Amino acid sequence: MVVLAASIISKSGKVLVSRQFVEMSRVRIEGLLAAFPKLVGTGKQHTFVETENVRYVYQPIETLYVLLVTNKQSNILEDLDTLRMLSKIVPEYTYSLDEESICKTGFELIFAFDEVISCGNKENVTIAQVKQYCEMESQEEKLHKMVMQSKINETKDVMKRKANEIDKSKLEKGRADKGGYMSLQSMGSGRIENSFSDMSISGNGSGFAGGSGFGMTTTEVESFSTKSKTRPPSSATAPPKGLGMQLGKSQRTNQFLESLKAEGEVILEDVQPKMGQSKSSAAPLLTDPVTLTAEEKISVTLKRDGGLSNFDVQGTLSLQILNQEDARIQVQIEHAGNPGILFKTHPNMNKELFANANILGLKDPNRPFPTGQGGDASGVGLLKWRMQSTDESMVPLTINCWPSVSGNETYVSIEYEASSMFDLRNVVISVPLPAAREAPTVRQVDGEWRYDSRNAVLEWSILLIDNSNRSGSMEFVVPPADSSAFFPISVEFSAASTYSDLKVDNVIPLSGGPAPKFIQRTQLITENYQDSLPDRLCLFASSFLPCSRDVKGANILVDPRGRVKLADFGLAKYITGPSCPLSLKGSPKPLLDGT
Repeated sequence: MVVLAASIISKSGKVLVSRQFVEMSRVRIEGLLAAFPKLVGTGKQHTFVETENVRYVYQPIETLYVLLVTNKQSNILEDLDTLRMLSKIVPEYTYSLDEESICKTGFELIFAFDEVISCGNKENVTIAQVKQYCEMESQEEKLHKMVMQSKINETKDVMKRKANEIDKSKLEKGRADKGGYMSLQSMGSGRIENSFSDMSISGNGSGFAGGSGFGMTTTEVESFSTKSKTRPPSSATAPPKGLGMQLGKSQRTNQFLESLKAEGEVILEDVQPKMGQSKSSAAPLLTDPVTLTAEEKISVTLKRDGGLSNFDVQGTLSLQILNQEDARIQVQIEHAGNPGILFKTHPNMNKELFANANILGLKDPNRPFPTGQGGDASGVGLLKWRMQSTDESMVPLTINCWPSVSGNETYVSIEYEASSMFDLRNVVISVPLPAAREAPTVRQVDGEWRYDSRNAVLEWSILLIDNSNRSGSMEFVVPPADSSAFFPISVEFSAASTYSDLKVDNVIPLSGGPAPKFIQRTQLITENYQDSLPDRLCLFASSFLPCSRDVKGANILVDPRGRVKLADFGLAKYITGPSCPLSLKGSPKPLLDGT
């Protein structure tokens, strides 16, 4: 008997936990698990399925499957025994048998699977032994925890002693500043009352009355004793336990707090918020004297059948200055010199200086740039540029979608191809889906996916696209739907380089002295990246027989999900055959030839 893998998957085919016990590639195990939902039928009594190479032994648990993938030469009775053992172990480690609980306890389940199966063979263990082995306690760990706890207790004792010392020093300081009467009053009434009851206080000068000791007269002592007796007992006791850390908030106290935090003790402190603190924290803080940000926003409209409908890149260079003494500067830049990029400076900038030397400076050299944190978060705009093209090779990312209906299901295959010009980050491909209660069944995906049920959108996320994954694909299955329901596909991403390749060479000070330190930030982001509108009109018109004769912008409606509707069919003509209408108005060509 050789168990190739033990897995927990949902009934929709999503793999939650999988443990391989023999050496195999990731593509191999993913292919085996992806093929299992297709082999499982409904209404069958047996719990195993065989293919040419492997055998699937499974057991349903509510909405999940506990699955064993074995070779065909294994003993089916031993496979079923192993499967029953795993099915009993799963509820021991999960609170509920759902996807969220399985994912949270994935590592515990894998460790338990390792105790049951070793190198593909079942171990002779019970559930109690598996739990005992997985929860095996370490004597060294116990000893370490005891040492840590003793250090924490010792630090607490030192903290209390130091807090008492701080309290006593404050009392002595108050006694020296306010005199003996106030110091006695602050010391508590119990000890003073006992002293006064033991002593005979008279006016002959003995004891306290004679002017010795504390130097008070008999009348003063009697009045003090009366006041001390009428004081509530709670005020005469020592400060409450735990309030010693609040006395003075001295540097020593802070040191002990830090030592406690270093030992792992949780310290809660009451911090009073200051006025205007929230306002200052909301605005981003500048840390460098001069910050220059080059940002490009790309808008691309791709045709569904291939080709480029719109390509537009708009860039800006903004400046942020922290200190006033660095405000009188000029910025030396360089760029790739692409003739398709048109640069335009700010009206206050010296256009001749930029045209001749690629230096950005104000027309009045004595005028400083705006500074400080209170200005616009994006900074002061210095330069703008724009690039438009019809060359498909300039597109950083292309998307191909192939929906096909087969029976009662629609199979959708989506693939992306990225250009080698940029390394794209945080790529999100949003595919609209027909409204449905359940999430689509994703058969294969390069990356991560998430289903937004509220907006009926499937989001395909790729963290980074570089030379290792310039292309990728995803395949999912949904109920039968028209192919136009999966469009338009929107794309979002960012990149650390731009089309203009604009770089800041130097910052030139005009007031003398050394050049201020500067930092340049560069990014490329998407503004509108999806498929084209004419293709949508062709799909809509081809699904119906009327041919619109008044296509214009006022008659094209787009809903919040990006679906296009063609309105005002008052001038439409119904097509009954392959003949072309003889009476046409507006712009019929996109609807006739499908371009």
